[in-house]
Amino acid sequence: MSQCAAIIAAAGSGERFGATLPKALITLGNRTLIEHAVAALAPIASEIVICAPAGYEKQIQELVGNDITVVTGGTTRSDSVRAGIAALTGTKKYVLVHDAARSLATTDLAERVLAALEKGEVAVIPGLELIDTVKSVDANGHVTATPERATLRRVQTPQGFELEVLKNAHASGSDATDDGALVEAIGQKVLIINGEARALKITTPEDLATALSMLGTSSEFRTGVGVDAHQFAEGRELWLAGLHWPNETGVAGHSDGDVAAHAICDALFAAAQLGDLGTNFGTDKPEYAGASGITLLKETLQKITAAGYAISNVTVQIIGNRPKLAGRRSEAITTLSEALGGANVSVLATTTDGMGLTGEGRGIAAIASALLIKQG
Repeated sequence: MSQCAAIIAAAGSGERFGATLPKALITLGNRTLIEHAVAALAPIASEIVICAPAGYEKQIQELVGNDITVVTGGTTRSDSVRAGIAALTGTKKYVLVHDAARSLATTDLAERVLAALEKGEVAVIPGLELIDTVKSVDANGHVTATPERATLRRVQTPQGFELEVLKNAHASGSDATDDGALVEAIGQKVLIINGEARALKITTPEDLATALSMLGTSSEFRTGVGVDAHQFAEGRELWLAGLHWPNETGVAGHSDGDVAAHAICDALFAAAQLGDLGTNFGTDKPEYAGASGITLLKETLQKITAAGYAISNVTVQIIGNRPKLAGRRSEAITTLSEALGGANVSVLATTTDGMGLTGEGRGIAAIASALLIKQG
């Protein structure tokens, strides 16, 4: 029987995806991230413990089967790993600690980590050389140093340890972004071996698209267009592109009347074939009365993510004589992107040379387009 156990940290929330499920349950190809991670480690680990998000233990257990132990993860990564260590049974000499988010790491990588342990190393972690120059900066963003790139590595998982060494490293209850750092802190040597590009950390929709291409899974692209317009209404505050515009007249509407956010929602729904703004957030749904455009964008993201789509990019063009967008364009882009889980967003503005609702100064409108990726 193998003297190697494995712990998979899988308690991440998936907030940057805008997903309603934890990251480990996001689908990549025909498997969830956690299933990919288990498949890579199962050939060499005689025992696997998964540290799951609270409330999803049963769902993950059903996915991976009863031969694998599922425990509740902690509020931090280190808390989760400690819970995994406590759940190990029997006598094991080595343990691999892996992130479910690095679901495409291969069995070969895990075998190379284990082989280095069996040759006498007590801690082995995979890493990649840096291509970009790295800068250290202060709190104001000013450069304080340029570290020598040749001495730096981007570390990955699975990371391997002698089990007793890892237990000692975690005994202090300290937290770290990787277990290698905790082992360093107790004075043990940590060896870095060559990692692999496939072991990327899947954190954003863009990472998911990259992982799909590595997996060789075909992707289907969907486009959608959305339009929204509202008349100005005295006594209402103006919300546009997720921003509040003081000293500007607001618009009439069931929610906050943010035409940019509403047009983006419509474009996303159209691309995913999930209806439109009215069917999802219409006047027949009183819970959305007065809802902010940002709230609707976040809920739209949850709906399209649940349907298996990731956002490639979104563009919205605001049409109106006012407010003047130029001074707040960057702020608008950041706000909309954050609401959409970090998606690429472009914001433009134009007028209609005095024609129609917007040109005559009676209202404001927006047109949006969206490109979605659906895995095959």
